[in-house]
Amino acid sequence: MPQRSIDEIVDLYHSWGGENYDEDVSQISHARQCAALAAHDGADDALCIAALLHDIGHLFEIAKHNGPSRSSDLHHEETGSLFLAELFPTTVTIPIALHVDAKRHLTAVDSTYRDNLSEGSRRSLDLQGGAYTADESAVFLGLAGSTEAVQLRRWDDHGKVIGLEVPEFDSWIPMMRRVALQ
Repeated sequence: MPQRSIDEIVDLYHSWGGENYDEDVSQISHARQCAALAAHDGADDALCIAALLHDIGHLFEIAKHNGPSRSSDLHHEETGSLFLAELFPTTVTIPIALHVDAKRHLTAVDSTYRDNLSEGSRRSLDLQGGAYTADESAVFLGLAGSTEAVQLRRWDDHGKVIGLEVPEFDSWIPMMRRVALQ
């Protein structure tokens, strides 16, 4: 039986999801938008949940520091994926673990990608090490889950629309329960 629970995740988003994380939308709004984009694009349940929960590590940062940290990379992709690993399969956690790497890869292979990032994502990209080299991108593409991480990254980039109407966070709970490890 996993030590983590869906209720713990829901409580975390209800407690801290209203906070912004260096974007113009709240954590919970961003999560909802990313999941809705994934569902709209026909992603399977696991990838929809990865999209919903990909920034859960930011909630730990906000709770720990009583607000977001904008001056250092706190590796939210690692803390989030490790936290979720007790509850979800790797089809959820690997894209989460790799979504920052996907941003670094996309910046390396698409000359317009960085210019289209939000201001907060450009700032965090610099803290996260900037664009990959060609060799680093090749290594990334060889990783299991890199394709899904790139998809997740695209939803992440587009899930920052103020006032966008999407399903409520709690509407994803049944899907979380279906995807969770038994």
